[in-house]
Amino acid sequence: MIGLIGLGKMGMAMAQRLKERGESVIAWDRDGTRVKAAADAGAKAASDPRGVASGADTVLSIIMEDGGARGLWEGKGGFLEGDIKGKLFIEMSTLQPMTVRALSALAVRAGAAFIDSPLLGSIPTVREGKLVALVGGSDADVARAKVPLAHLTARIEHIGPVGAGATMKLVVNNMMGSYLQILAESLAMGATQGLELSRMIEVLGNSITATPWFNAKKKVLLGGDDATTLDIRSLRKDLLSVVATASLHGVPTPAAAAAAASLSAAVEAGHGGDDIATLVPFLRKSLPQVW
Repeated sequence: MIGLIGLGKMGMAMAQRLKERGESVIAWDRDGTRVKAAADAGAKAASDPRGVASGADTVLSIIMEDGGARGLWEGKGGFLEGDIKGKLFIEMSTLQPMTVRALSALAVRAGAAFIDSPLLGSIPTVREGKLVALVGGSDADVARAKVPLAHLTARIEHIGPVGAGATMKLVVNNMMGSYLQILAESLAMGATQGLELSRMIEVLGNSITATPWFNAKKKVLLGGDDATTLDIRSLRKDLLSVVATASLHGVPTPAAAAAAASLSAAVEAGHGGDDIATLVPFLRKSLPQVW
Protein backbone atom coordinates (compact mmCIF):
# COMPACT_ATOMS: atom_id res chain seq x y z
CA MET A 1 0.00 0.00 0.00
CA ILE A 2 1.29 3.43 -1.00
CA GLY A 3 0.11 6.52 0.84
CA LEU A 4 -0.60 9.69 -1.13
CA ILE A 5 -1.21 13.12 0.37
CA GLY A 6 -2.23 15.99 -1.90
CA LEU A 7 -4.94 15.36 -4.49
CA GLY A 8 -4.62 18.37 -6.73
CA LYS A 9 -4.12 17.91 -10.47
CA MET A 10 -0.71 16.29 -10.04
CA GLY A 11 -1.77 14.18 -7.07
CA MET A 12 -4.88 12.83 -8.78
CA ALA A 13 -2.86 11.97 -11.87
CA MET A 14 -0.35 10.18 -9.66
CA ALA A 15 -3.12 8.22 -7.94
CA GLN A 16 -4.43 7.08 -11.30
CA ARG A 17 -0.96 6.13 -12.52
CA LEU A 18 -0.24 4.11 -9.39
CA LYS A 19 -3.54 2.29 -9.78
CA GLU A 20 -2.74 1.48 -13.41
CA ARG A 21 0.59 0.05 -12.24
CA GLY A 22 -1.19 -2.32 -9.88
CA GLU A 23 -0.56 -0.43 -6.63
CA SER A 24 -3.12 0.05 -3.88
CA VAL A 25 -3.32 3.66 -2.68
CA ILE A 26 -4.56 5.22 0.56
CA ALA A 27 -5.08 8.96 0.10
CA TRP A 28 -5.91 12.18 1.90
CA ASP A 29 -6.34 15.84 1.05
CA ARG A 30 -7.63 18.69 3.19
CA ASP A 31 -10.35 19.13 0.52
CA GLY A 32 -12.88 16.40 1.23
CA THR A 33 -14.32 16.53 -2.29
CA ARG A 34 -10.93 15.52 -3.67
CA VAL A 35 -10.72 12.63 -1.22
CA LYS A 36 -14.13 11.43 -2.38
CA ALA A 37 -13.06 11.71 -6.02
CA ALA A 38 -9.97 9.63 -5.31
CA ALA A 39 -12.07 7.05 -3.46
CA ASP A 40 -14.52 6.88 -6.36
CA ALA A 41 -11.52 6.19 -8.61
CA GLY A 42 -10.41 3.25 -6.47
CA ALA A 43 -8.22 4.67 -3.70
CA LYS A 44 -8.82 4.04 -0.03
CA ALA A 45 -9.77 7.24 1.79
CA ALA A 46 -8.02 8.33 4.99
CA SER A 47 -9.41 10.84 7.47
CA ASP A 48 -6.11 12.57 8.16
CA PRO A 49 -2.35 12.33 7.45
CA ARG A 50 -1.86 10.01 10.41
CA GLY A 51 -4.34 7.60 8.83
CA VAL A 52 -2.37 7.59 5.58
CA ALA A 53 0.89 6.81 7.40
CA SER A 54 -0.69 4.05 9.49
CA GLY A 55 -2.07 2.37 6.37
CA ALA A 56 1.03 2.53 4.18
CA ASP A 57 4.72 1.66 4.32
CA THR A 58 5.62 4.47 1.92
CA VAL A 59 3.98 7.91 1.95
CA LEU A 60 4.19 10.33 -0.99
CA SER A 61 3.19 13.93 -0.38
CA ILE A 62 2.72 16.63 -3.00
CA ILE A 63 1.08 19.79 -1.69
CA MET A 64 1.29 23.52 -2.26
CA GLU A 65 3.42 25.19 0.39
CA ASP A 66 5.83 24.92 3.30
CA GLY A 67 3.36 25.62 6.10
CA GLY A 68 1.08 22.85 4.89
CA ALA A 69 4.00 20.43 4.68
CA ARG A 70 4.93 21.16 8.29
CA GLY A 71 1.30 20.68 9.29
CA LEU A 72 1.33 17.14 7.91
CA TRP A 73 3.85 16.32 10.62
CA GLU A 74 3.09 18.57 13.55
CA GLY A 75 -0.57 19.46 13.05
CA LYS A 76 -3.70 17.80 14.43
CA GLY A 77 -3.96 14.30 13.00
CA GLY A 78 -0.41 14.59 11.71
CA PHE A 79 2.20 11.90 11.17
CA LEU A 80 3.80 12.40 14.57
CA GLU A 81 0.59 11.50 16.36
CA GLY A 82 1.02 7.90 15.23
CA ASP A 83 3.75 5.27 15.16
CA ILE A 84 5.76 5.87 11.99
CA LYS A 85 8.84 3.84 12.85
CA GLY A 86 10.23 2.17 9.73
CA LYS A 87 8.03 4.14 7.31
CA LEU A 88 9.48 5.90 4.27
CA PHE A 89 8.32 9.45 3.52
CA ILE A 90 8.91 10.88 0.05
CA GLU A 91 8.29 14.64 0.01
CA MET A 92 7.54 15.66 -3.57
CA SER A 93 6.33 19.20 -2.92
CA THR A 94 8.41 22.16 -4.07
CA LEU A 95 9.59 23.49 -0.70
CA GLN A 96 12.41 25.53 0.74
CA PRO A 97 15.48 23.40 1.49
CA MET A 98 15.43 24.43 5.16
CA THR A 99 11.87 23.12 5.40
CA VAL A 100 12.67 19.66 4.08
CA ARG A 101 15.71 19.44 6.35
CA ALA A 102 13.49 20.23 9.33
CA LEU A 103 10.95 17.61 8.26
CA SER A 104 13.70 15.05 7.79
CA ALA A 105 14.90 15.69 11.35
CA LEU A 106 11.37 15.06 12.65
CA ALA A 107 11.18 11.81 10.69
CA VAL A 108 14.54 10.55 11.89
CA ARG A 109 13.69 11.28 15.53
CA ALA A 110 10.51 9.23 15.09
CA GLY A 111 12.43 6.31 13.56
CA ALA A 112 11.28 6.90 9.97
CA ALA A 113 13.17 7.46 6.70
CA PHE A 114 12.78 10.62 4.64
CA ILE A 115 13.85 11.90 1.24
CA ASP A 116 12.91 15.02 -0.71
CA SER A 117 11.95 14.32 -4.30
CA PRO A 118 10.45 17.31 -6.13
CA LEU A 119 9.51 16.56 -9.71
CA LEU A 120 10.14 17.88 -13.19
CA GLY A 121 7.14 17.37 -15.43
CA SER A 122 3.42 18.00 -15.71
CA ILE A 123 0.13 16.12 -15.92
CA PRO A 124 0.84 14.36 -19.24
CA THR A 125 4.28 13.36 -17.95
CA VAL A 126 2.71 11.81 -14.85
CA ARG A 127 0.28 9.80 -16.94
CA GLU A 128 3.13 8.48 -19.06
CA GLY A 129 5.37 7.73 -16.08
CA LYS A 130 8.04 10.06 -17.44
CA LEU A 131 8.61 12.47 -14.56
CA VAL A 132 12.15 13.30 -13.45
CA ALA A 133 12.68 13.03 -9.68
CA LEU A 134 15.24 15.40 -8.13
CA VAL A 135 16.14 13.47 -5.01
CA GLY A 136 17.91 14.40 -1.79
CA GLY A 137 18.65 11.77 0.86
CA SER A 138 20.95 9.00 1.98
CA ASP A 139 21.98 6.28 -0.45
CA ALA A 140 20.02 3.69 1.51
CA ASP A 141 16.81 5.72 1.65
CA VAL A 142 17.02 6.66 -2.03
CA ALA A 143 17.54 3.01 -2.99
CA ARG A 144 14.44 2.10 -1.00
CA ALA A 145 12.45 4.85 -2.74
CA LYS A 146 13.32 3.67 -6.25
CA VAL A 147 10.58 1.04 -6.29
CA PRO A 148 7.61 3.41 -5.74
CA LEU A 149 9.25 6.18 -7.77
CA ALA A 150 9.69 3.82 -10.72
CA HIS A 151 5.93 3.90 -11.31
CA LEU A 152 6.00 7.64 -11.91
CA THR A 153 9.41 8.53 -13.28
CA ALA A 154 11.63 7.97 -16.29
CA ARG A 155 14.69 9.17 -14.40
CA ILE A 156 15.77 9.56 -10.79
CA GLU A 157 18.50 12.14 -10.20
CA HIS A 158 20.12 11.67 -6.78
CA ILE A 159 21.41 15.20 -6.27
CA GLY A 160 22.86 14.86 -2.76
CA PRO A 161 21.76 14.76 0.90
CA VAL A 162 18.32 15.81 2.14
CA GLY A 163 17.54 19.29 0.86
CA ALA A 164 19.55 18.91 -2.34
CA GLY A 165 16.52 17.91 -4.38
CA ALA A 166 14.53 20.89 -3.12
CA THR A 167 17.43 23.21 -3.90
CA MET A 168 17.74 21.84 -7.44
CA LYS A 169 14.01 22.34 -8.05
CA LEU A 170 14.29 25.97 -6.98
CA VAL A 171 17.25 26.37 -9.37
CA VAL A 172 15.09 25.06 -12.21
CA ASN A 173 12.03 27.15 -11.35
CA ASN A 174 14.11 30.29 -10.84
CA MET A 175 15.39 29.84 -14.37
CA MET A 176 11.79 29.42 -15.58
CA GLY A 177 10.52 32.52 -13.80
CA SER A 178 13.43 34.65 -14.95
CA TYR A 179 12.98 33.39 -18.51
CA LEU A 180 9.34 34.48 -18.45
CA GLN A 181 10.25 37.93 -17.16
CA ILE A 182 12.97 38.44 -19.78
CA LEU A 183 10.67 37.14 -22.52
CA ALA A 184 7.95 39.65 -21.59
CA GLU A 185 10.45 42.52 -21.39
CA SER A 186 12.04 41.58 -24.71
CA LEU A 187 8.71 41.41 -26.52
CA ALA A 188 7.69 44.74 -25.03
CA MET A 189 10.90 46.35 -26.24
CA GLY A 190 10.37 44.93 -29.72
CA ALA A 191 6.81 46.21 -29.80
CA THR A 192 7.97 49.77 -29.07
CA GLN A 193 9.99 49.54 -32.27
CA GLY A 194 7.01 48.44 -34.34
CA LEU A 195 7.60 44.67 -34.43
CA GLU A 196 4.52 42.43 -34.65
CA LEU A 197 4.06 39.96 -31.81
CA SER A 198 3.45 36.97 -34.08
CA ARG A 199 6.60 37.71 -36.04
CA MET A 200 8.72 37.99 -32.89
CA ILE A 201 7.33 34.68 -31.58
CA GLU A 202 8.08 33.01 -34.92
CA VAL A 203 11.69 34.21 -34.97
CA LEU A 204 12.30 33.41 -31.30
CA GLY A 205 10.97 29.90 -31.89
CA ASN A 206 13.80 29.30 -34.34
CA SER A 207 16.52 31.00 -32.31
CA ILE A 208 19.10 29.59 -29.89
CA THR A 209 17.05 30.98 -26.99
CA ALA A 210 14.02 28.83 -27.83
CA THR A 211 13.17 26.00 -25.44
CA PRO A 212 10.79 23.05 -25.81
CA TRP A 213 8.52 24.91 -23.36
CA PHE A 214 8.54 28.04 -25.54
CA ASN A 215 7.58 26.15 -28.68
CA ALA A 216 4.85 24.25 -26.80
CA LYS A 217 3.37 27.48 -25.45
CA LYS A 218 3.33 29.66 -28.56
CA LYS A 219 -0.46 29.65 -28.63
CA VAL A 220 -0.67 31.02 -25.10
CA LEU A 221 2.11 33.56 -25.68
CA LEU A 222 0.04 34.90 -28.57
CA GLY A 223 -2.97 35.30 -26.27
CA GLY A 224 -4.76 31.99 -26.83
CA ASP A 225 -5.81 29.26 -24.39
CA ASP A 226 -4.18 25.95 -23.55
CA ALA A 227 -4.09 23.40 -20.74
CA THR A 228 -2.42 24.61 -17.53
CA THR A 229 0.81 22.75 -16.77
CA LEU A 230 2.13 25.03 -14.01
CA ASP A 231 0.01 27.86 -12.63
CA ILE A 232 1.11 31.41 -11.87
CA ARG A 233 0.40 31.19 -8.13
CA SER A 234 2.64 28.14 -7.74
CA LEU A 235 5.54 29.68 -9.63
CA ARG A 236 5.25 32.88 -7.60
CA LYS A 237 5.49 30.81 -4.40
CA ASP A 238 8.58 29.08 -5.74
CA LEU A 239 10.29 32.35 -6.67
CA LEU A 240 9.58 33.78 -3.24
CA SER A 241 11.24 30.64 -1.87
CA VAL A 242 14.22 31.31 -4.14
CA VAL A 243 14.56 34.85 -2.78
CA ALA A 244 14.24 33.66 0.83
CA THR A 245 16.70 30.78 0.40
CA ALA A 246 19.27 32.87 -1.45
CA SER A 247 19.07 35.78 1.00
CA LEU A 248 19.98 33.49 3.89
CA HIS A 249 23.38 33.02 2.25
CA GLY A 250 23.88 36.52 0.88
CA VAL A 251 23.09 35.70 -2.75
CA PRO A 252 21.38 38.58 -4.57
CA THR A 253 18.42 37.54 -6.73
CA PRO A 254 17.16 40.64 -8.57
CA ALA A 255 15.85 38.63 -11.52
CA ALA A 256 13.82 36.35 -9.24
CA ALA A 257 12.48 39.35 -7.32
CA ALA A 258 11.39 41.08 -10.52
CA ALA A 259 9.68 37.95 -11.82
CA ALA A 260 7.97 37.40 -8.46
CA ALA A 261 6.64 40.96 -8.59
CA SER A 262 5.18 40.43 -12.06
CA LEU A 263 3.65 37.10 -11.03
CA SER A 264 2.19 38.75 -7.91
CA ALA A 265 0.53 41.39 -10.08
CA ALA A 266 -1.02 38.62 -12.17
CA VAL A 267 -2.27 36.81 -9.06
CA GLU A 268 -3.77 40.04 -7.71
CA ALA A 269 -5.56 40.51 -11.03
CA GLY A 270 -7.20 37.09 -10.69
CA HIS A 271 -4.87 35.01 -12.86
CA GLY A 272 -3.29 32.87 -10.13
CA GLY A 273 -4.75 29.66 -11.50
CA ASP A 274 -3.75 30.36 -15.10
CA ASP A 275 -0.78 28.77 -16.86
CA ILE A 276 2.52 30.57 -16.31
CA ALA A 277 2.75 31.36 -20.03
CA THR A 278 -0.21 33.72 -19.63
CA LEU A 279 2.08 36.06 -17.69
CA VAL A 280 3.38 37.36 -21.03
CA PRO A 281 -0.03 38.36 -22.49
CA PHE A 282 -1.06 39.62 -19.03
CA LEU A 283 1.86 42.03 -18.98
CA ARG A 284 1.09 42.95 -22.56
CA LYS A 285 -2.44 43.98 -21.59
CA SER A 286 -1.05 45.89 -18.61
CA LEU A 287 0.99 48.07 -20.97
CA PRO A 288 -1.47 49.07 -23.70
CA GLN A 289 0.68 52.01 -24.73
CA VAL A 290 3.43 49.53 -25.66
CA TRP A 291 1.39 46.71 -27.19
